[in-house]
Amino acid sequence: MPDFGVNDAHRLRFERLVAPWRDDLYRYAFWLSRDPDLADDVVQEAMLRAFRSLESLQDEGSVKAWLLTIARREHARVYERKRLETQDIDELSTAEAALIATGNDTDIDDMRRAIFQLEESYREPLVLQVMFGFSTEEIAVTMDLTQGAVLTRLHRARRKLIEQVRPELRVVPVE
Repeated sequence: MPDFGVNDAHRLRFERLVAPWRDDLYRYAFWLSRDPDLADDVVQEAMLRAFRSLESLQDEGSVKAWLLTIARREHARVYERKRLETQDIDELSTAEAALIATGNDTDIDDMRRAIFQLEESYREPLVLQVMFGFSTEEIAVTMDLTQGAVLTRLHRARRKLIEQVRPELRVVPVE
């Protein structure tokens, strides 16, 4: 860790509280970016920001949520700073177009596709709950929402997944 003029107590507190969460932070950053190199960059910046602002962490029990919030904001900063290259789909070669169209039709692939098709506002709380085991209260803190809003988003995310993956189970409202 670089020396930012901090004492050993600060460095030891960082190693005790933050360092053990690096792998979870990477999984979250990878889920956000779907790019291993970008995930590494986000984690590096998030860890650096966490190191610099460790004194602002009031509740040591909420370090995981605090770190995921830092990573989420850092990921957003990446897209604020750069414009992504786009490829005109009409210019794809036949081989490239075939690669895009192929894939395995397994249940896992279907579910993964359905999750990625969810709007970000529904996908993120669902992933935080399912992948990271966050409670609705922790998700609310991480996403700066009320707990009721989190519950609503989780319910809607699950309904949308059911409609996409198993349309025959779709609930039809009674009039």
